[in-house]
Amino acid sequence: MGSEKWFSEIGKDDVAVAGGKGASLGEMSQAGIPVPDGFVVTAQAYEEFVASVNSEIMKKLDGLDVENTEQLDKVARECQQIVSSCSMDNDMKKEISEAYVSLGKGYVAVRSSATAEDLPEASFAGQQSTFLNVKGKKDVIESVVECFASLFTPRAIYYREKNNFKHKDVLIAVVVQQMIDSKKAGVLFTVNPVTKNKEEMIIEGSFGLGELVVAGQITPDTYTVDRGGNVKDISIGSKKKGLFRIKGKNVEKELENSDEQVLDEGEIKALSELGVKIEEHYGSPQDIEWCIEGKELFIVQSRPITTL
Repeated sequence: MGSEKWFSEIGKDDVAVAGGKGASLGEMSQAGIPVPDGFVVTAQAYEEFVASVNSEIMKKLDGLDVENTEQLDKVARECQQIVSSCSMDNDMKKEISEAYVSLGKGYVAVRSSATAEDLPEASFAGQQSTFLNVKGKKDVIESVVECFASLFTPRAIYYREKNNFKHKDVLIAVVVQQMIDSKKAGVLFTVNPVTKNKEEMIIEGSFGLGELVVAGQITPDTYTVDRGGNVKDISIGSKKKGLFRIKGKNVEKELENSDEQVLDEGEIKALSELGVKIEEHYGSPQDIEWCIEGKELFIVQSRPITTL
């Protein structure tokens, strides 16, 4: 079995291979949703990568008191170091490198995708690493290894323990996806997550890449719309800063146009239509990450809303 699978080869039932994020991206890609192209370094590739050290890692996690923060941080650091120090065999390196070249050799996002992630009954969002604007075969491979290691962040270990996921049963895949140099980005909830009103959708957006919105580091614009995309309410956020690609690096900079409305009427309408389409495809309310480059709208994530 190869180390990687293209989005065109995976769908929503392939969580065991591609993790939650990867399976969802493959599913949407095949359903005609505008998803930037990419491939997944499989969970089985991760298994192969850590095969020689897995028992050592599990031994460290056995009997760990996750409420003891100092102990948790120490064990997490040790587990991550063990994974990071593994060497990738030449066949796996070659397969990942060739897939990256086929993708165009440009900037990519390298994103963790755990096999217990984005399930309707559990939210693993944000527990593992993401690397933006990665370029070059060497850096892509290094980022994949760092994503593998991030299966053992303190937060991820704690969450698994508290939600009775056995560490040995949760694997990690890695998404390698064309990087959109977005000038606008944010999230879309296909049901109002605050009022639980199913006739309303909430769109949040800011300038630059979407990471600051997703991480809650800025106050984005908030658009309340009906399912036809008609705006019911707009709240302009105090978007003090944005994350941008500048000379190949991720740079946070203060916004001069922080009080400017991010989305125009056409963009709100287009996002609303896509939100309805994705929700109907999955048959459940969705939490969607979107971005816009030029006039093009892309979807880079969709997961079930777990708080309704």
